[in-house]
Amino acid sequence: MDAVVKVYCVHTEPNFSLPWQRKRQYASTSSGFMVQGAKGQKWLLTNAHSVEYHSQVKVKRRGDDQKFLAEVLAIGTECDIALLTVADEAFWEGVVPLELGPLPRLQDAVAVVGYPIGGDTISVTSGVVSRIEVTSYVHGSTELLGVQIDAAINSGNSGGPVFNEIGQCVGIAFQSMAGSDAENIGYVIPTPVINHFLTDYQRNGRFTGFPVLGVKWQRMESAGLRASYGLMPPLKGVLVRSIWPTSPLAAVAGPDDIIMRFDGIQVACDGTVPFRTGERIHFNYLISQKYTGEHAQLDLLRKGQEVSLRVPLDRPHALVPLHLGGHQPSYLVVAGIVFTVCCEPYLESEYGADYISETPVKLLDRLLYGQREHIDEEVVILSQVLACDATLGYEDLFNTQVLKFNETPVRNLRHLAQLATACSDPFMRFDLEYNEVVILETKNAHAATKEILALHSIPASVSKDLLDIVSAPEQMTVA
Repeated sequence: MDAVVKVYCVHTEPNFSLPWQRKRQYASTSSGFMVQGAKGQKWLLTNAHSVEYHSQVKVKRRGDDQKFLAEVLAIGTECDIALLTVADEAFWEGVVPLELGPLPRLQDAVAVVGYPIGGDTISVTSGVVSRIEVTSYVHGSTELLGVQIDAAINSGNSGGPVFNEIGQCVGIAFQSMAGSDAENIGYVIPTPVINHFLTDYQRNGRFTGFPVLGVKWQRMESAGLRASYGLMPPLKGVLVRSIWPTSPLAAVAGPDDIIMRFDGIQVACDGTVPFRTGERIHFNYLISQKYTGEHAQLDLLRKGQEVSLRVPLDRPHALVPLHLGGHQPSYLVVAGIVFTVCCEPYLESEYGADYISETPVKLLDRLLYGQREHIDEEVVILSQVLACDATLGYEDLFNTQVLKFNETPVRNLRHLAQLATACSDPFMRFDLEYNEVVILETKNAHAATKEILALHSIPASVSKDLLDIVSAPEQMTVA
């Protein structure tokens, strides 16, 4: 247990509603543990949400009175894992890193070790493995292999190791189920997911993510459905409903194809595949075992004929991103109009925890069902209008998608910034959702932008990732 550490983090999250600002910083504590890389690297593992938007991270060993500064090497938001290191060699002295063990089995005894709330010293809770399946990872809004245990996982336990009976680390504690109907339901990131994260980092020097196939599919448990598509025994598979336009698969497959095998493994009509002896698991598990850029072999049934394809796998490209992966939000200010990119954290910032029911229906549709037609497509929204003479009469507009600028369809925020900056027409016309229109006089808009930046202490008319677009005079900085 000497390899288990307490993690102290100071977070400074962005203000998505005022994207040029950050929120008030706050502190958190969590758990972590030492591991060793394939080439002898000295690393710490913890949860991604434990160090998200960090401004400072410190760690302390069990029984020690000194805190050491830690460096965050990689954050895997999707799998909720972060990789840290400590430069001070004194931190590593006399401690043996933990060994990662195999995936546990049902009813295996496990122990969760960490620093949960309720005390300052290390805590140990025990339980058994109660379920192993593809699980929803709340922090990354993804579905990956997860282990459910009946040991208590409380705030502060996050990032701590979970041991089996012979002292091997079989996972990382990361979330629990709360509610009147749930009691002692904790979730663990298993070693296959941890090893995927570590291998990805060692191959690429960064976390590139878990790939997706880019399809929406339907179970074929109905005998009538199978018969209509000619899927007769012993053939099995799932029906392709739609393919993301940006997926590499879109060029070689389409709706009404039936996925029968993935890398030679039979996909059943209920969407499951064999998983260890006597167990089955969701088909997405096979995809999550691959790495971004790798290829997969697909065997399809198309109009009664079997077709074999070799397709590359890529990261998901959601029309409305579920997270920004630790990056700052982008913005553009024209006169007093603030434009930004719609993402789930922005909607939560604007409409609160109940944003699913409070978000305007058009934006909610983009979030839940929207698909990118082009790889660089974004939902650009008019976030708010800061009052000034140039925007008189538009002050009540907010959270509406921008569709066109001077009759040119807007692809993304960078594209809008380029169009607005290069505009030489006497008027700027913004066509919005719901057939609303905003028209500004170009000359007055440029003058008003400088006034608005100074009045609201906005450092520049664009975010840092767009500074290369605007000219030097517009890159004004407020003292």
